[in-house]
Amino acid sequence: MTITIQDADAVRALQGLEDDRSSVRLRAALAVGTTPDPRFVAKLIERCAIEPEFFVRDMLTWALTRHPVSMTLPELLGEVRSKRGQARSQALHTLSKIGDPQAWPVITRTLLSDADDEVARSAWRAAVVLVPEGEESALATVLATQLGRGGRETQLSLSRALVALGEATVPALLAATTAPDPRARAHALATERILRDPDAGFESAIEEAKRVVAIGGSGEEGR
Repeated sequence: MTITIQDADAVRALQGLEDDRSSVRLRAALAVGTTPDPRFVAKLIERCAIEPEFFVRDMLTWALTRHPVSMTLPELLGEVRSKRGQARSQALHTLSKIGDPQAWPVITRTLLSDADDEVARSAWRAAVVLVPEGEESALATVLATQLGRGGRETQLSLSRALVALGEATVPALLAATTAPDPRARAHALATERILRDPDAGFESAIEEAKRVVAIGGSGEEGR
């Protein structure tokens, strides 16, 4: 069997994706994305699930977006159901970059409340990109159930997702300002402030909201 130059390049690229050196893996992912080939899709997705370096994972995602959606979408939808958290998270991230509406049905309430913060954050970002017109309010209601969750980065991600939904998120945020959990109330107030004033920083908004909740306020006083 004759091995063409293209075949040899493909073999080198696929081997490079598994190299111990992150710089080599990065160059391999770049090469794969620069010259898309159906033979690369399975390996790219497989690597996304285990790649330890963020910047390499991002290049893997870029490489996947360079391939036809008809080849990548079925594989990515399967990965969203993986038991491995990183596989779910990276597949969701890639789906958000591809932006194909066919992926919307996979964004379930279970994913939006996944116990793994990275998976949940990826699901929130993907949901905002993929949500069909007219379903923004329903999505905001589900996202609002996660208010108060996690640390700063997780809360910031959720606030950004809710703010991206615009006015459709207002009823859910207003309802959350009376939630039993003070962390959820503060997070809702902070997100509402950012929605009204996009220039407001998250840190100042959340600290102000915590003070309001601590003294038993509702946030209505300063409006």
